[in-house]
Amino acid sequence: MALPKIEIFPVPDIPIIREGDDTGEIICKCAKKAGIGIQEEDIIVIAHAIISRAEGILIDLRTVIPSEFAKTIADQCDKDPRHVEVILSQAKSIVRMKDGILIVESKTGWVMANAGVDQSNSFGENFALLLPENSDRSAEKIRKKIHEEFGVGVGVIVTDTFGRALRSGAVNVAIGTSGIKPIIDLRGVKDLFGYMLKTTQIGIADELASAAELISGQSNEGYPVIVIRGYKYQKGFESALLLARPRENALFW
Repeated sequence: MALPKIEIFPVPDIPIIREGDDTGEIICKCAKKAGIGIQEEDIIVIAHAIISRAEGILIDLRTVIPSEFAKTIADQCDKDPRHVEVILSQAKSIVRMKDGILIVESKTGWVMANAGVDQSNSFGENFALLLPENSDRSAEKIRKKIHEEFGVGVGVIVTDTFGRALRSGAVNVAIGTSGIKPIIDLRGVKDLFGYMLKTTQIGIADELASAAELISGQSNEGYPVIVIRGYKYQKGFESALLLARPRENALFW
């Protein structure tokens, strides 16, 4: 009996993505050039930064005029008030502020530090990169391009790095999905001992995103696109926002 296994490897030589670039086309060209191709039921895991840059959502902080409210928060959090102003522009509400950390509910639907406004991977300290306006839509566009170029069906996951309540260390998580169910619902399934599972739901898109980060890294590795091959996922087109715990069920909100 063949034991289950998966492969995780990068699509190499992805260039610096700039506004207007076709991210899906670039991924396909680089996969072909490297000879790795893209196969049926591969999972393509993509760091949101290259999608955000392609979509042109890069803010020049030198053009930002901070409000008095942003200046007040910046003083409390020891942040650049221009950065805070951009964070506020992307936030529905402020959830927590403490020790220089600003946790907000973002307009994209996630509760996260700084509304995902990132100054890393964004052409220098005077620039800030926003999350894609709709990461599911971005994932779907890339999935369609891959199908057009390779004639295969794949799952696409767009990722960002989140901190976690009550646990130290940031991990890569899914903020956009296409072609893959973000959650596996095991309620009603029996375990090895015959016990009927009653509450078990697996955030599989987050698990795959974190697995991909083992290769992609978070600093200067230069692998923003990862292929996971051999994992038998459930196909679907639900939004990655299914992974966001509803406010009414969030014990630590």
